[in-house]
Amino acid sequence: MILDPLRTLPGVVAAALVGPDGLAIEAHGDGGDGLAAELASLRQGMDRTGRRLGTGDVTRLAFTSERVEVVAVTTGPYTVGAAMTRGSDTRTAQQTLARLALDISLPREQA
Repeated sequence: MILDPLRTLPGVVAAALVGPDGLAIEAHGDGGDGLAAELASLRQGMDRTGRRLGTGDVTRLAFTSERVEVVAVTTGPYTVGAAMTRGSDTRTAQQTLARLALDISLPREQA
């Protein structure tokens, strides 16, 4: 599946891929579905903020809470993100998310 590369990363507790309709295309972990819903909501808010400020498209979201660190990247209408245990090194997850976003944005060959 698309999120498989995130499943084995240290510290990842949930991951999600959200489509243009705001629904999860794929989710992993106990909080995967919740993460998907929140990523869709965050994306809408950040897109609106970007439009109002004239900053262009949002390409990356990241925040830290008391228990987790969330990193996400966007490609077109899709958002892919991971929730990690707080204090985890997020660099590998960010690199993996960037590769996944690139894979998602590439046109698929038709069989």
